[in-house]
Amino acid sequence: MKLLLTSAGIANSSIAKALFEMVGKKGEDTSLVFIPTASNVEMGDKNWLIDDLVSLQKLNLKTIEIADISAVPQDIWEPKFEAADVLFFEGGNTFYLMEWMNRSDLISVLPKYLETKVYVGVSAGSMVVCKDLALRQSQTLYDEDLEKTENIAGLNLVDFYVLPHLNSNYFTKLREETIRQATSGMSETVYALDDQSAVKIDEGGIEIISEGKWFCINGDEGKGTKI
Repeated sequence: MKLLLTSAGIANSSIAKALFEMVGKKGEDTSLVFIPTASNVEMGDKNWLIDDLVSLQKLNLKTIEIADISAVPQDIWEPKFEAADVLFFEGGNTFYLMEWMNRSDLISVLPKYLETKVYVGVSAGSMVVCKDLALRQSQTLYDEDLEKTENIAGLNLVDFYVLPHLNSNYFTKLREETIRQATSGMSETVYALDDQSAVKIDEGGIEIISEGKWFCINGDEGKGTKI
């Protein structure tokens, strides 16, 4: 299983290099499917989504397909997933993305895809790979989904949590002191990543890819395990 869990997509050359090492192909030979579903319920300016697409375009990929699993039936999105080397899950609302992974039945076919394809997550797309969506921490740090009272299960692909957007100007609570307070009492490893950082999971190991700042809680810096 190969996962690249980012805060802000392919934000720098180090993350791009890590991606193509995992794919095992050059950019011009790599096909990618972009899943924008998590962004659907986010209001306001979508420049961040456009920036992520522009960053992908700059990689000179063979193809960039788009598949919104909430907007089209499985017989339309599934061939797009099957044809891709990279499954790129854009950011937005974590609960909405996870709900549609369940409703679309993607959750049942994803394990098959991950035998041969690379999963790239951006923000919410990274957070859904954890065992659950850490509702209390998410509400505290991101001020989202405040009306929800029950946590929901994630994809459970890793045994740690990812908190994107460390030191972001937009998410003003994403500071080390606040993160440590919000995660107090958790026994799992937590990786806090700024927008120039990512967690790379390639078969048996974990590596932090960063041109910025990151830290971990309840774990060794740059080390970890996967389920």
